[in-house]
Amino acid sequence: MQQLSGLDAAFLYMETPNTYGHVNGLALYQRPSPDFKPFEEVRARFGAMVGHIDPLRRRVAEVPFGLDHPYWFDDPEFDLDYHVREIGLAPPGNSEQLGEQVARIIGRPMDRRHPLWEVYVIEGLDDGHWALLTKFHHATIDGAAGVIMLRMMTDLAPDAEFPFVEVPWQGEHVPSDTELLQQTVRHLVANPVKATRLSLRMVRNLADAAGITSLSGAASRARDVIAGAAGRSEESAQLSEQLRKVSMPLTPAPPTPWNKAVGPHRRFAMRSVPLDDIKILKNATGGTVNDVVMAICAGALRAYLLGHDALPDAPLRSMVPVSVRTGLEEDPWTNLVSSLVAELPTDCDDPLERVARCRDAMQVAKQQLDLVPADAIMRATEVTSPIVATAAIRLQARLADRFNLPVNVVISNVPGPREPLYLAGAKLDAYVPVSTISNGVGLNITVHSYEDRLDFGLVADRDLVPDLWDLVDLHIAEIDTLFEATGAQRPGSDAASRRRSAAKQPSAEKSARKKSARKSTAKKTAAKKSAARKTTAKKTAAKKSGVTKRRAAS
Repeated sequence: MQQLSGLDAAFLYMETPNTYGHVNGLALYQRPSPDFKPFEEVRARFGAMVGHIDPLRRRVAEVPFGLDHPYWFDDPEFDLDYHVREIGLAPPGNSEQLGEQVARIIGRPMDRRHPLWEVYVIEGLDDGHWALLTKFHHATIDGAAGVIMLRMMTDLAPDAEFPFVEVPWQGEHVPSDTELLQQTVRHLVANPVKATRLSLRMVRNLADAAGITSLSGAASRARDVIAGAAGRSEESAQLSEQLRKVSMPLTPAPPTPWNKAVGPHRRFAMRSVPLDDIKILKNATGGTVNDVVMAICAGALRAYLLGHDALPDAPLRSMVPVSVRTGLEEDPWTNLVSSLVAELPTDCDDPLERVARCRDAMQVAKQQLDLVPADAIMRATEVTSPIVATAAIRLQARLADRFNLPVNVVISNVPGPREPLYLAGAKLDAYVPVSTISNGVGLNITVHSYEDRLDFGLVADRDLVPDLWDLVDLHIAEIDTLFEATGAQRPGSDAASRRRSAAKQPSAEKSARKKSARKSTAKKTAAKKSAARKTTAKKTAAKKSGVTKRRAAS
């Protein structure tokens, strides 16, 4: 057995009946020949990989009463057919139907009685492509490890030989609760300082929750004494100070329609743009690709909120996950991520100024992140009580509708392979990220680059953002707005026609305003019609009443 790191375990603790810890990816492949059988090829590849890649065969064993972090063990009852599945879309099989199917799949929790992954071969797409949806729990891999997994399951040439061959492997004994408790005791005895600090942290957190300040203070002082006795007081103080510098702002972010408790259902929408377009805008504005992506998101969110008459005066805040991998890790699959909080200039109506403000905000956030060692978050999670972590998540779920979190949205930009990839001869055309949402933050925008394109994948709560496809289209409109604002030219022979097309189209913000105006006009028209119908009905009723009275009198 291998114990999960504190950060890996945190993605298990975060789960509630309506929030899930899995992250996903949607790969769209060409069909190399009419008789190509995607399901058979995918099943054969994962069957060969299981013996070589730990996350594919290990399942989780949770310590009773949440006394320590869970353990991984190789599943003795592993069933490949449970993990590799095949489904088909009904005709016509368009992008919206694919998005609905993906939303259904990611809206289901994973069964912890099995290794925490599933893959779905999806047939019936209208353009002849087939899709592969991968669903991995965040406790098993992070976004950067997901890119590694993508590279391992694909080839660099259409006729390349797959490097993995099926090898025998032995599942482990399913640990009993007694064995897990014994292992926990051995672990804590071997780490007495951690055990004591963990216990005192539990006492302090519970005392804070209960408002018992004297007990909380006593627990904190005891932790300092223990740390000092172990010769770690200076290190602990440094870590505490470093984490304090980059901790989330305590003030709540401004409210938006999606900053509420989430339900069990999801929506997913996607769009793709040429990566060269983003690079041209990067050069034209003096920022980075990530600065431009953040500005595109800011402009699209501003336009969307304007269209719904819900734009707050204050700028939104985004959480941006950051990989802290060095390439020298002993375990390539464990989570190594941190995050920063950056302001989104949704209060600004100038697209170029939005890019400049995004650049400044990201620089400030990165400077704060640089103050903290890469492993600081991981070290902090190692002494977080599973009981308290789970209780905190559940409390936050109950309060999500009453208190805003310090962030509004998660925005992630994951760099992917630049070279073309193949699966048994089938060329990968696009890899769209499909991330996760949580209570209080019901919208996630993740961008993934592959070859010469940039794919936007948006995930939201089904009821909080019912028109998610409109929002993803506003991202594309914002790119046109930036080209118009910079005067930059798109590459290719059709640049002029594309510029003319973009010039004819209103900006994302104007489009949203017109949409809002149309809604308002429609409401007024409907109200007038309704009033007219009511007036006519009253007159008709009055006439009928008069006729009836006259007849009665006669």
